[in-house]
Amino acid sequence: MSVSKFNNEGYYDPVVYEALTKVEAEERATRAAAAYRPLVYICSPYAGDTQKNTYRARAFSRFAVEKNCIPMAPHLLFPQFMDEATERWLGLKMGIVLLSKCEQVWVFGDVISEGMVAEIEKAKKQHKRIRYFTEDLKEVGHEDSLW
Repeated sequence: MSVSKFNNEGYYDPVVYEALTKVEAEERATRAAAAYRPLVYICSPYAGDTQKNTYRARAFSRFAVEKNCIPMAPHLLFPQFMDEATERWLGLKMGIVLLSKCEQVWVFGDVISEGMVAEIEKAKKQHKRIRYFTEDLKEVGHEDSLW
């Protein structure tokens, strides 16, 4: 929708034009804010019981979607085409690259694996907001790493 500088009779009307332009801009901003979904990094264990941990990571990712976020869970993606036994550290390094693109890091569970420690430390160095959740999706704390 475009606002005209002229009224219905063809006369220049700057007051109405300015008012309608502001209303239109506010409507666009409201629509954009409603559509915005931050990218969040899902930090949870993968090694060990990979089947159970994959199931949990999927639940944590779904939780992020329900909270109007876009989940980034490399430990769900990379095992599709990489070998955990021989390419684990490559996968972790690639995950760190993706972490740098995320606004926040969401840490799930009370077990922090070696890989998760590396992700959390990197998030702190990058001044990311880190939120902690239990396995049953209750938030138990957060860090705003903006020292």
